Amino acid sequence: MVTAKVKGEWYEITIPEQWNQVSVDHLFRNIWQASKKQIHFMRMEKHVLMNGEIAQWEKPIQTGDLLMMKVFGEEASEVLPEYMPIEVLFEDEHFIIFNKPAGMDTHPNEPGQKNTLANAAAFHVLSQGVQRNVRHIHRLDQDTSGCILFAKHPLAGVIADKLLEERKIKRTYSALVHGHLRKKSGTIHEPIGRDRHHPTRRRVSPKGQDAITHFSAFQFFEKEKLTFIQCQLDTGRTHQIRVHLSHIKHPLAGDTLYGGKPIFSRQALHAARLTFTHPFTLEKVDVTCPPPKEFSAYMKDH
Repeated sequence: MVTAKVKGEWYEITIPEQWNQVSVDHLFRNIWQASKKQIHFMRMEKHVLMNGEIAQWEKPIQTGDLLMMKVFGEEASEVLPEYMPIEVLFEDEHFIIFNKPAGMDTHPNEPGQKNTLANAAAFHVLSQGVQRNVRHIHRLDQDTSGCILFAKHPLAGVIADKLLEERKIKRTYSALVHGHLRKKSGTIHEPIGRDRHHPTRRRVSPKGQDAITHFSAFQFFEKEKLTFIQCQLDTGRTHQIRVHLSHIKHPLAGDTLYGGKPIFSRQALHAARLTFTHPFTLEKVDVTCPPPKEFSAYMKDH
C-alpha cells in the first residue's frame, strides 16, 4: 500500500520501499510506462516535484521521499456532458469503473452525438465540481453491458493504455451460447478482419488481426439448449467474443448478426469483472458487476 493524498491540483505520493533507489525517470518510463509525450510534457512544464523542489529526473529517490505530480489541472471535455443515471462500481481520484447499460454506445461515433457513456461520464465528473476530460480505456459493444474503465486525467490514461496493451487489466465476460459446449475450457486463437460483404460484421480471416479468446464452460441448460461460459481476452478486437464463438459453431444467444437466435432482445454478453493493480497505490482493484435481470437466471458467480 502506498500513502498518497490530493493537494489541490497536485497528487502527493510517499515513495514506498518498492521504488527505493530508482530515478524519477525510471519510475515514469519503466514502472508506470507513461508515454514519451506525457513524460516530456510533465518534465518541461515542471509538473513533478520531489520533496518540494523541481524533480531531478536522473537522481535516485528514497523510501519516504515525497513525490508530487500536477495531474488534476482543469481540462475541457471533448464530449458534451449529459445527465444519465449511470451506476459507478469504483471511483478514486484517477479512475472510474462504470456499469454500462445495454443499448448505449461507449463513446460518440460522430461529432455532437449524445446519449453515450462518455457523455454521462463527463457529466458525472462535472457534477463533482471539476472540469476534466475523462476518457474510456477500452470499449464495449453497444448491446454489451457491464464493467468499463475510464481515466480521469491524462497520466492515468496513458498508464492504463499500457496496462491494457500488456494484458495487465483483466476483463472477464459472462456469456450464454447456443448448444452444449462440451469442452470445459479452451482457447480460440484466430485472426479477425472485416467482412467485405457486410458494413459492420467481422469474421475470422487469415489476413485479419491476431485475436485470442480463452473460455471456460460452467453449466448447460438442457431445456433452453444454452451453455453458460466465461471468457477472458488477450486481445481487444471489435466483436472478438462474438466472432470467435460463432466461428466454433456456438454463437451468443440473441446475437442475430453472428448466427444467434433472437431468444433475448440483445446478445447475451456481459462484462462481469475487471481487475488490475492500481499504478499509483499498488492496491488490487477487483470489481464485479452482477448480470442484468434478463440473464440472472443463467449467469452465476464463479
